[in-house]
Amino acid sequence: MAKAAPEGEGGERPAVIVKKYANRRLYNTETSSYITLEHLAQLTREGRDFKVLDAKTDEDITHSVLTQIIMDEESRGETLLPPTFLRQLISMYGDSMQSMVPQYLEASMDAFRLNQSKFNDAMKTAFSGGPFAEMAKRNMAMFEAAASAFVPGTKAENATEISSLKAQIAELQAKVDKLAD
Repeated sequence: MAKAAPEGEGGERPAVIVKKYANRRLYNTETSSYITLEHLAQLTREGRDFKVLDAKTDEDITHSVLTQIIMDEESRGETLLPPTFLRQLISMYGDSMQSMVPQYLEASMDAFRLNQSKFNDAMKTAFSGGPFAEMAKRNMAMFEAAASAFVPGTKAENATEISSLKAQIAELQAKVDKLAD
């Protein structure tokens, strides 16, 4: 079990210090254990900050380790970066605008995350009591009824369920037509 890090100022946990040894092993100083790049990827997904230092020189090599994590993820087939983007990024090296690219990419990613968060919040609201909540409940009921129609039962039970489904579909179609007007 990992030890909890002490909280820093403002309630934030301090960055985890990871030492990288010449044999390419990574040592988490917070948990006093060896870890893998996948562990560092998980820390990132959890929102934990970390700093990777070369064990011999104490040089900060976080950037190259993060790049390696991206390369590993991309090589597993979980491609996130399209080739056209990578080509454009490579073409920016040595360009007069190179110094602006990191800030632009960071701001773009922050905006994307904010929009993603707002969208997720809107969906939670919509389906937990908003206008789509009732429709979602009915869709689920229809799905369950349709699934149970394929479960062996008496013909009368199946016919009743099919009639009920038809009525529900007609009711939903009427609501959709009303919304379209």
